Amino acid sequence: MTSRERVLAVLNRKTPDRIPFDIGGTGCSSIHIIAYKKLRDYLGLPSKPIKCACLTQLIAELDDDVRDLLRIDTESLMFGSQDIKIWKTHFGLDLIIPQKFDIQKLPDGATVARNPEGTVYSKMASDSYYFDPVGIPLSGINSSAGLDRFNTLFDRWDYSYVYDEPVATLAQRAKQQYQSTTRAVIVSWNLHYLQTGQLMRGYEQFFIDLMIDKNMVHAILRKLHQVYLQRIETFLRAFSDFFDVVFLTDDLGTQQSALISPATYKEMVFPYISEIVARIKSYNKKIIMHSCGAVSDFIPFLIEMGVDALNPVQISANGMNPAKLVKEYGEDIVFWGGGCDTQNALNASDPEIVRADVRRRLQEFGTESSLVFTQVHNIQYDVPPENIFAMQDEFFKQIE
Repeated sequence: MTSRERVLAVLNRKTPDRIPFDIGGTGCSSIHIIAYKKLRDYLGLPSKPIKCACLTQLIAELDDDVRDLLRIDTESLMFGSQDIKIWKTHFGLDLIIPQKFDIQKLPDGATVARNPEGTVYSKMASDSYYFDPVGIPLSGINSSAGLDRFNTLFDRWDYSYVYDEPVATLAQRAKQQYQSTTRAVIVSWNLHYLQTGQLMRGYEQFFIDLMIDKNMVHAILRKLHQVYLQRIETFLRAFSDFFDVVFLTDDLGTQQSALISPATYKEMVFPYISEIVARIKSYNKKIIMHSCGAVSDFIPFLIEMGVDALNPVQISANGMNPAKLVKEYGEDIVFWGGGCDTQNALNASDPEIVRADVRRRLQEFGTESSLVFTQVHNIQYDVPPENIFAMQDEFFKQIE
């Protein structure tokens, strides 16, 4: 099988020639730019500026030479910018970023990003390796009547103004990429609902809203939903022939438990995201839904709405034992991730710990599960390249 055929076979609940292998196919199965630079050096590949795939997590957009050497079956199609620039980061890397990503280093060493109005919306501390969202734009709203003042905020949510590539150009780029690769091409459209409410209203306030001001919650999510529906319809009409899988994200769990009850999710969030899923599925596209944490209670909802794969299986979270999940849900959903524990193994001092964890996870998933192998979430900045290679090498040793 080609890589594309292999991935689609799994998503279609058919038996592939081997388990697909993913690093960098999605925005939550990729690799931090620092770890990526070290990996390129370890593999003996030329040094060059790294293209940033996410301006919050600072993950890399992988190059074909890395994909080829590691036998990766996936690649990502990210939003693009008309113009780019080089950002010399405080940790010594040259990073390719959109020209409109307006960043400034402050006297205390922190780096901030500003929107076109000059407001800081993202900040990276001087000793940090990631950006954090700053500000709560809807914190002062007491009634849904005030939401119309924030149309611009909603219109570009999850699709930053820095990605100013025209849709026609994006479609042409998608066609060129798709026709030049045999890997499965995954588009990352994000489309958060629960997370959006938390960022727009503030985490505490949005949880309060979910309990005592459901009209406010529905007003926010309906407004967001209409933007999302129009956006994905534009994308689907423009270039649906030139990708294989859509990657959606909306974190539902903490390490210990769900963020909200399943009942609240079904009432307040499910109606919106399920319509998005149905629209994408009407174009015969496969869907991965990302949610970290202890999210086993939500898997039945994902299956009900038609999601093809859950990313990841966060094996360190409560209730996320692979063997148990395969037994309960393995006939109805693909597991995309969980092949190596990023919290307790991948960053270990000894690569043999990584190899042992890979063997353990493959045994837990078993031979009958529908699995795309990748680590839990993104490979972090402190993971040595020897461990990344050990994960990849042990995986292929075990399946071949």
